[in-house]
Amino acid sequence: MSTTDTAARGTRGDGTSSRPSGPRSPLSAAMGFAGRHAVVVAAIGSLTYLLLPIAVVILQSFNKPAGRYNTSFNEFTLSNWTNMCAAGGMCDSVVLSLQIAVLATIGATVLGSAIAFALVRHRFRGRSSINMLIFLPMATPEVVMGSSLLTLFVSMQMRLGFWTLLIAHIMFTLSFVVVTVKARLSGLDPNLEEAARDLYANAWSTFWRVTFPLALPGIMAAAMLAFALSFDDFIVSNFNAGNEVNFPMFVWGASRRGVPPQVNVIGTLMFVVALLAVVGGQWAAAQRHRNR
Repeated sequence: MSTTDTAARGTRGDGTSSRPSGPRSPLSAAMGFAGRHAVVVAAIGSLTYLLLPIAVVILQSFNKPAGRYNTSFNEFTLSNWTNMCAAGGMCDSVVLSLQIAVLATIGATVLGSAIAFALVRHRFRGRSSINMLIFLPMATPEVVMGSSLLTLFVSMQMRLGFWTLLIAHIMFTLSFVVVTVKARLSGLDPNLEEAARDLYANAWSTFWRVTFPLALPGIMAAAMLAFALSFDDFIVSNFNAGNEVNFPMFVWGASRRGVPPQVNVIGTLMFVVALLAVVGGQWAAAQRHRNR
């Protein structure tokens, strides 16, 4: 075979050189795959980064630790799930956290939704200033907010305990509810309400049959956010709880002498409940979209 024929076989019809064919090394193949699927690889890596701590929590909930510290998996057991209240004081702290979170969610959702409706649907003096001030509690460090609330309660001679804890939780979750509901209301089509009024619906019927159902997804999202923030709060609670101990404060106190594995059980249950709530919401939204 001549040199001219060999050069002709290695050249494409458009005059560019063809790539040499041959077996590729595993490393080269892996790098090529990563290059072609960079976005997917980055997404999988990010999800792994996010979910790995949750996987550890679930795994450690089935662990029978060898000593006081539940840091390495020793032996599989179901006793942590069948005896969730074995750790003294833990269930009481969970009950207190649930009570505070439910009441704070109801209070913050009602007040925050009312503020959001007022800011979006009404024009009044000082509206722009309130729109700006509503973000201040979100931007304030929790240490500053917690110490300021403590100063306020002490100056008012209020006894620290359940009610001061509830007032503090409603206060710091209120801004998140206002912002979430306001974003939902701002995206609603005002022509729907005008159409209802054109059909002789009064103000209450227009609100109850048109505005409220459309705003309900935003209100529910705000309520779920407020519940999660309240149940998870430690810093503001630590300043204003007095002798009360909620679940984050119990975990912080237990960490000094070894966190009991039942804490992982509570964490796993919270994750499962949150996952079911999200899946249920997505399923309900899909059903509504299908029935339209």
